[in-house]
Amino acid sequence: MPECHSTNTLAMELSQRGSIADGTVVITDNQQAGRGQRGNQWISEPGKNLTFSVVLKPGFLKADRQFRLTQVISLAVTDYLKNRLDATVKIKWPNDILVNELKICGILIENSLSGEIIQFVVAGIGLNVNQIMLPNLKATSLKQEAGKDSNLEIELELLLHAIEGRYQQLRNGNSYQLENDYLMNLYRNGEFQVFNTKDGVLTGMIEGVDQRGRLIIQSSSGKRFYDLKEISFADKEL
Repeated sequence: MPECHSTNTLAMELSQRGSIADGTVVITDNQQAGRGQRGNQWISEPGKNLTFSVVLKPGFLKADRQFRLTQVISLAVTDYLKNRLDATVKIKWPNDILVNELKICGILIENSLSGEIIQFVVAGIGLNVNQIMLPNLKATSLKQEAGKDSNLEIELELLLHAIEGRYQQLRNGNSYQLENDYLMNLYRNGEFQVFNTKDGVLTGMIEGVDQRGRLIIQSSSGKRFYDLKEISFADKEL
């Protein structure tokens, strides 16, 4: 569609009506009010980037394992970018994608749960493709990194293929590989860092994530677990 308020909002509305199939893609050229993690707004120049949402219906997955879907989408985008660019691509917990430490993609995953059952999941993706005027100096795009324009239809097809591959990995029960690949690609994993936390400044090392998706930090006082908004790198926003 030419434009919409938010592809995630529209996909959620369609899913709640029960009129949308597993794997449906809602895409727009102009997302007027894109949403990101921590309540941030995702700003995208019309017609320059990929702004879309994928609806998934993982009836095989228990609600307490929903972070697996974050791993699926994050790794899929990472796979796609590694095939497109000769650059360092990392996942900044929980699911921002960095190229050479600059943000190129934001992901917002929203779940609809019924007890222990995941009714549906909407994975919103905002990927900077051909935009070069970026409001955030810590951001980049495919064009800035590759030095040329890209065909949005082709890039969408490649990215959806990567998502399908990682989603199939989850369907096949290969959670160990997803976990391992996520940790291997996790930004600053295994490095000592200074963090700002809900309890004050903390020096520690990222050890990984738990089943709930909480960030695990090993410090001198032991192992600690943090949800979104409870921790950030002292030298930059996490």
